[in-house]
Amino acid sequence: MQTTQIARGSVPVIGKHYYGEAYGIDPELLSDEERLRRIVMRAAELANMHLVEVNSWKFKGGDKEGVSVIALVLESHIAVHTWPTYRYATIDVYTCGEQSDPLTAFRYIISQLKPKRYTINYSDRSYKYPK
Repeated sequence: MQTTQIARGSVPVIGKHYYGEAYGIDPELLSDEERLRRIVMRAAELANMHLVEVNSWKFKGGDKEGVSVIALVLESHIAVHTWPTYRYATIDVYTCGEQSDPLTAFRYIISQLKPKRYTINYSDRSYKYPK
């Protein structure tokens, strides 16, 4: 078994996680699976992420219908979930890449959804080796 020496106090894994909610979005856009897929793919590109795969699903059934788009990127993931009835979406962008910029991806998605208002949260999910 190979062992790796890690310097005390170092940060061997960089984890940046931006997530939030968007309100007051055009329900037609929130139902457009193909357009949402394109938005997520472009967000990954702009944020210097390496796209592995994109999957999406369109759910039907009353007030819970909507679209989910999940992009697996080499650095982690981007997820958008929508509820057109409520004009609402959640956005989640997490990366562990030193060169990727999840905030750029988050902001691009918001710019394309054009919500009346939105929230943005940040969590540092880096692995910090104890000092």
